[in-house]
Amino acid sequence: MTQTEGLAAWLRLTLIPGLGGETQRKLLAAFGLPEAIFAAGRLAARTVAGDRAELLFDCDPGEAVDLALAWADEPGQHLVTLADAAYPQALLEIPDPPTLLYVRGNPDLLRLPAMAIVGSRNATPQGLQTAEAFARMLAGHGLCIVSGLALGIDGAAHRGALAADGATVAVIGTGADRLYPARNRELALAIAEHGAIVSEFPLGTAAIAANFPRRNRIISGLARGVLVVEAAPESGSLITARLAAEQGREVFAIPGSIHSPVARGCHKLIKQGAKLVETARDILEELGDIAALATDTAPPEAAASPLLTALGHDPCGLDELVERTGLGADQLLGDLLALELTGGVAILPGNRYQRLA
Repeated sequence: MTQTEGLAAWLRLTLIPGLGGETQRKLLAAFGLPEAIFAAGRLAARTVAGDRAELLFDCDPGEAVDLALAWADEPGQHLVTLADAAYPQALLEIPDPPTLLYVRGNPDLLRLPAMAIVGSRNATPQGLQTAEAFARMLAGHGLCIVSGLALGIDGAAHRGALAADGATVAVIGTGADRLYPARNRELALAIAEHGAIVSEFPLGTAAIAANFPRRNRIISGLARGVLVVEAAPESGSLITARLAAEQGREVFAIPGSIHSPVARGCHKLIKQGAKLVETARDILEELGDIAALATDTAPPEAAASPLLTALGHDPCGLDELVERTGLGADQLLGDLLALELTGGVAILPGNRYQRLA
């Protein structure tokens, strides 16, 4: 059997409507590769999967199989199955790993140590800044930033990783040939070029509400931990956090004002045992990845000294620092967060900074 024929069998197994992942895994456990399932025949498959197995022989997803094979022939587009060496080990540890992944971009990124960052679609400006700054710092320490490409915190997390020239993976709830939401189209294209976009859903799958909670288990499953930046009490981000806890991943949450609706979900998580996070150091310490902090967290001494001089000794806002230093906001955010980690500055309410050293 050729590689294409083998891949076609995987597609046939996953593209049959009504044959869910649990049934697929039962059949694979019993027969091995998908071609062995089909070779075994209807009766043998029924002994393993019951009446569901009838779908294997009554449905012919041939057109969808051909479409997916043609899609995977295009540069930068891949189909990764449970049997592939490229399949992420982290997903093999969760109870319900997807049988097949559609990947746009670099599939090798799925095997990197990762941190998921999620939060509200209706994020505050400070929340967006916080998510981007945390992602930038964590990506700079070698963690792949995983999120869901949604508006708000997700998009900010991806942007922070890209700004650090780090790795980022977007797990989406549509087909990999769909760019959703439309407002994040340019971001999606950048991720496809420099990172990876991942979906378990067949090509052409539209934005169906029920698919997004399901994709959340892949976001948390790929990561060593999940950081929730802002979230309402009943948001999808809390679903991701719950799945992370069930999968044995760490759960982190950033606290906020007691008067802010998007802080209440984070406070709820902290009450339930999530680790309260104030700096990226808190996450790196918990994950045991702080060996390089002493040497590469802080900006170079020459750069740090002018920044501290520009801060002065009174609280200062970011816009004012941009004017004083002539530096871009993105660079300043990264340097300020680095100085915070080393005790040089403190972040105050109202997006202001206070020199401590």
